[in-house]
Amino acid sequence: MDNTMGVFLILLWITNMVQPNIFQAEGVKVFPPVNFTLTVSALAEVFLHWKPNSNQEQKNYTIRYDVEIITPVSEGYDTKKTHSFRTAVLHNGFSARIRTLLLFDDLQMKSDWVMGELKPPPGAAETSVTNLSCVTYITIYSTVSLHCAWFPGKGAPEDTEYFLFYRYKTYTEECQDYLKDKWNRNIECRFSRTHIDPEEVDDLIVIHINGSSKYAAIKPFQQLFDQNAIEKVNVPRNVTVFLEQNYLLAKWEKPISSFPKECFEYEFYLCNLKSGNKQILKISSNDFGLRIDVTCRYSIQIRANHYICCKRGFWSDWSEILYVGENKQENSIAWILALLCVSSCSIALLLAVICKINHVWSKLLPPIPTPRNKFKDPFPNDYERARTCTSETETELGSFAEDFYSSALEDVF
Repeated sequence: MDNTMGVFLILLWITNMVQPNIFQAEGVKVFPPVNFTLTVSALAEVFLHWKPNSNQEQKNYTIRYDVEIITPVSEGYDTKKTHSFRTAVLHNGFSARIRTLLLFDDLQMKSDWVMGELKPPPGAAETSVTNLSCVTYITIYSTVSLHCAWFPGKGAPEDTEYFLFYRYKTYTEECQDYLKDKWNRNIECRFSRTHIDPEEVDDLIVIHINGSSKYAAIKPFQQLFDQNAIEKVNVPRNVTVFLEQNYLLAKWEKPISSFPKECFEYEFYLCNLKSGNKQILKISSNDFGLRIDVTCRYSIQIRANHYICCKRGFWSDWSEILYVGENKQENSIAWILALLCVSSCSIALLLAVICKINHVWSKLLPPIPTPRNKFKDPFPNDYERARTCTSETETELGSFAEDFYSSALEDVF
């Protein structure tokens, strides 16, 4: 029984293997497409077109076409149509090939390949722009602005003029607002308003820059940008922070955008101004709470970026700095001023005590002596009252008499 089943399986396998050969033996041939052409239909867009081979038999077959893009980026796909549009940079040329696929039940037969090619546009080497970068912004009016910058090619003459175009879907526009370098060459372009749809996700923006010069043919340059990947996200709005006991609580609104709040993530920057410790926390909601040291003062900033709904763009700028907690910086200044005042008073008091102990004030500021009277006392009745003075006064009067006698002798001689 087992041997019979094994023989049956072998015969079934042989039948399946031989079936394609039987099909081919019937004289069916697969012919490649004809009149395969490549045409530039828009900036960085190629129209591929071909026709079925008239020699191809039209029976119960399914005919498809296998398309393979060779340059600038390898890509393969199949289609039932006899034409196809492809977006690709074309400054280095474009090449592709195509063949017929004939499907019958589980059998697939293929024709030979047919090649097509677009030559690179003319231009001298190293004259095209380099380091092209672009950024989009969603304005408060829900429109999209575009800003691009680049470096002139190393081989570009000083008189080179560059001109930028952008294409979004079927719309193409040339830049009218340029910034120039010191040789008066265009190196930046600004569109304050574009036809880019802020609600679309991951659409391509085509940038094309060509140029002209009296001394050389300027080679054009193209680059494709993902719409959301080059968006500079707006700053979170209405940020508020406050303390509730020993908790720091913060709330804010999503940036200006057509995407819902669930599409954004945030970075929360917290700096302890007392210790100097800094930390950045990632948050996916519009509020945040954290236990902190309430005796310290903190600075807070928040920024936003795309999260789930589309490709990540450029982080927004940081929000304005907000502060919570005690103003240690102001308290420190007050403490320093108070300390200086107390120190100055203490030093002054100490100096006064030292001077008092050492009779410095009497030496620096001696008492003004009483004027001596050189004439006889006209009031003898007061003699008895004068006799009651202290011995110190008597000494002073004796000294006065001696001075008066000396002065009289000097007058005589």
